[in-house]
Amino acid sequence: MFNIEVEHLTKDYGSGRGVFDVSFSVGKGEVFGFLGPNGAGKSTTIRHLMGFSKPQSGSTRIFGKETFERYNEILGNVGYIPGEIALPAGLTGWEFIRMMQNLQKCKNDKRLDELLTLFDLNPEGETKRMSLGVKRKLAVVTAFMSDPEVLILDEPTSGLDPVMQEVFVEFIKNEKERGKTILLSSHIFSEVDATCDRIAIIKDGKIVSDFVADDLKHATRKRYELDFSDLASCEKFVGEAQKSNILKIVERGENNSKITVETEDKYINGVIEMLSAYPVRGFGHKKETLEDYFMSYYKEDKEFGGALQ
Repeated sequence: MFNIEVEHLTKDYGSGRGVFDVSFSVGKGEVFGFLGPNGAGKSTTIRHLMGFSKPQSGSTRIFGKETFERYNEILGNVGYIPGEIALPAGLTGWEFIRMMQNLQKCKNDKRLDELLTLFDLNPEGETKRMSLGVKRKLAVVTAFMSDPEVLILDEPTSGLDPVMQEVFVEFIKNEKERGKTILLSSHIFSEVDATCDRIAIIKDGKIVSDFVADDLKHATRKRYELDFSDLASCEKFVGEAQKSNILKIVERGENNSKITVETEDKYINGVIEMLSAYPVRGFGHKKETLEDYFMSYYKEDKEFGGALQ
């Protein structure tokens, strides 16, 4: 059984905003990465999973239970980090921790002390005077302190410094080893790449790709950077390549003799044979990263201004 299930979730806010027919599931001991820029639909999906909103159609379930209808039966064993941290005013960090322990009906001070040490957090002082980084660490600690079975994390490291981001990544790896079910919504490629078993890319409220992370790392389709000795040879090769069914040009330098092509491993000998008729001064494999793969879905989006990092 999957601990997290989203089936054909749709919530249309109009003007193209919302989520549309979103489906995925996350099993025990699995980290599922939800990747997309701000406004793509990540947080909307998570709000439905947390039972904060009712689906227009489709369903969201945790432990097999509908989250909107039965959220009170579920959330005691779910750790949640919201994308935007809004802590109640008038409380100290310690008072907020104790309040959350009461809401979670769990007081595990040994676990709490371990987390406070790991994330170098001193909860003294009023929450309203805390920096964004300290507020984020407080949210992380309170989400994990009851040792929940399911973790739903929306931009969990936003506001953390690079050292704490690395601490968090290692922590997530350990939680996965302990059998936790984790949904990690993020726009930080390195974080997703380091922790996730499967990844979904969401664009304009729709999932445009859902894949096993290792499949990208060991894909049979590869990219190669070619540098021709002169522009005329490059132009001639491009003309031949456009008629070929064994490779595709994916990138072209402006006013220079460099191009990037994509081909399957089984066709590489044929590509090399094509190239043998041209003067080439550079030929190298270009490893496709998660960022490269993501940008293949967003590179033609003129409004996309680099919201990811």
